[in-house]
Amino acid sequence: MKFLWPEALWILLVVPALAAGYVVLLRRRKKTALRYANLTLVKEALGAGQGVRRHVPPLLILLALTTMFAAMGRPVAVVTLPSQNETIILAMDVSGSMRATDVQPNRLAASQAAAKAFLAEQPPTTRIGVVAFAATASLVQTPTRNREDIIASIDRFQLQRGTAIGSGIIVSLATLFPDAGINVSKLIYGRDRDAWRRTPLDQARDAEKKDFKPVPPGSYSSGAIILLTDGQRTTGPDSLAAARMAADRGVRIFTVGVGTKAGETIGFEGWSMRVRLDEETLKNIATLTHGEYFYAGTAMDLVKIYKSLNSRLVLEKKETEITALLAAAAAVMVLLAATLSLLWFNRIA
Repeated sequence: MKFLWPEALWILLVVPALAAGYVVLLRRRKKTALRYANLTLVKEALGAGQGVRRHVPPLLILLALTTMFAAMGRPVAVVTLPSQNETIILAMDVSGSMRATDVQPNRLAASQAAAKAFLAEQPPTTRIGVVAFAATASLVQTPTRNREDIIASIDRFQLQRGTAIGSGIIVSLATLFPDAGINVSKLIYGRDRDAWRRTPLDQARDAEKKDFKPVPPGSYSSGAIILLTDGQRTTGPDSLAAARMAADRGVRIFTVGVGTKAGETIGFEGWSMRVRLDEETLKNIATLTHGEYFYAGTAMDLVKIYKSLNSRLVLEKKETEITALLAAAAAVMVLLAATLSLLWFNRIA
């Protein structure tokens, strides 16, 4: 624990002075009682039949004052609190290999069902966005708290050819940081398709955004990306290069590998191919961004993984000022001291 205003802690020196004053007061009271030989005073001073109970309320008051004085220093402690992840992007693979049936009923249906189960566990304040990627990537649902819209976007998935994992990450980042000047078309297609629309003011703003300064990986606490895929990158920007962009912005990527590790041969419209899971790349993406990799070999695994992700995303340890907590504790101790004094001695003081 540390204090934001440590200079205010000098007031704690009052506490031992008060404790010493209490001891002196007890001794004087005892001498007075013995001097006058009044049995009532002696009984009260010596606490006959009451033991240490007479010291409990003053001790509680002393502890309350200590706690209150400590709160004046504005203490900060590392506590586990609900995460401030306000936005989560589900980046989901919709490549043709997702029709493979090694995960029942097929990889796509299993991933859709697991994503919906994940949504049901999220707090209502969390915004969820959905990015679908195959040969390219697109935002199919802007971040929203409306769960019905999110589910509808997941149900509309259409399978396509190609697997551009890097594109999925880039579009997800652009969604998390809409004002960061991330040029999606240039990063994905190698050219700026909207250059002719840019005004001098836009160009000036872009120049300012080029002064971007990287932050520590995993330090961004207002958003995260969950990347789900079943295959290897076949097109688009390099997956690890896109992951480094996320790491530079502090965004964690939790990667989920779907399908059997041995892979499966699938055919569609006259063509066939063998699809295998690129676990090494997914693990590297998670490591670079301080996220975590999960392997899902069955539909049940997917559901368990999403539940596990939920616990990781909802709680986090962070430094938090606990002044209010200490002040509340001091108030409770004062109230308890007054209650015990009233019950035991028929007086508050």
